[in-house]
Amino acid sequence: MNDLDAYSNKMIAAFVGKPEKTFWYQNAFSTFNVNGVDAMKWRWSWWAFGGGFLFLLYRKQYIPSLALLVASFTVGMIPFVGLILAVLAGGYSTYFVYKGYKTKLAEIESKVDGEDKRVETMSQVGGTHQWVVWIYIAFVAIIALYVIGIVAALANA
Repeated sequence: MNDLDAYSNKMIAAFVGKPEKTFWYQNAFSTFNVNGVDAMKWRWSWWAFGGGFLFLLYRKQYIPSLALLVASFTVGMIPFVGLILAVLAGGYSTYFVYKGYKTKLAEIESKVDGEDKRVETMSQVGGTHQWVVWIYIAFVAIIALYVIGIVAALANA
């Protein structure tokens, strides 16, 4: 259950930009804040697990996305390390989204007066990159075709 005040809920909703996901993020963000202190905690996301750095890019978390991309290309090819990275991304990526939210929140609150104007500003700087979904779909389709090709080749061998 989320124990945030009405203003925080509005700001998170504006940041998330997707009404169907707002409640989930409100609950997640409330678990990362322990009496005003940020605490990195496990919060599972299948999208983050399957999408890795693309999930973070989708959520406009550029530095964590780049770090996960570099980690994936450098050590992710080692057997089981890629799976471990995917599991860690699935469990901790939402925390990096929370940290991005907190950064934007602090910046907006220091520069913008009035609750309505702050919520409007958060909805403009938050949200998602919808084009990342299309890249993800194309990537998954290419991998699926590749796997189908391998299976077909093995079946004909």
